[in-house]
Amino acid sequence: MSKSLGRIGEDYACNFLLSKGYKLIARNWRCRQGEIDIIFQDKDEIVFVEVKTRSSLSLGTPEESIDMHKARQLLTLAKIWIFECYDGEKDPPVRFDAVTVTISRSGRVIDSNHIQNCIMPGDYD
Repeated sequence: MSKSLGRIGEDYACNFLLSKGYKLIARNWRCRQGEIDIIFQDKDEIVFVEVKTRSSLSLGTPEESIDMHKARQLLTLAKIWIFECYDGEKDPPVRFDAVTVTISRSGRVIDSNHIQNCIMPGDYD
């Protein structure tokens, strides 16, 4: 996926969740182990968001690309982020969401889906 295609999807996801009242904490947070696309706060929860963007379904749907390996990586990255960046007194409640975006050849969003709780931490221990 090209950077510009990914950027279109991430911008769309970010604006969509901001319109739902989520508070942006970080975009493209990186550490040695990888990257978290977007981190939000939704009420008392920290929400780690994986954005998947496609312009064609030849590689499968965006949802299909969130496999067990990706889920485990996101769980690891979230733990690192909480340890390194969260300034609360105790670990916050967390949620893992996905926003999938399908883009036309002209760069227009033609379909999107917000999936809350797409990863349940206990399922990947």
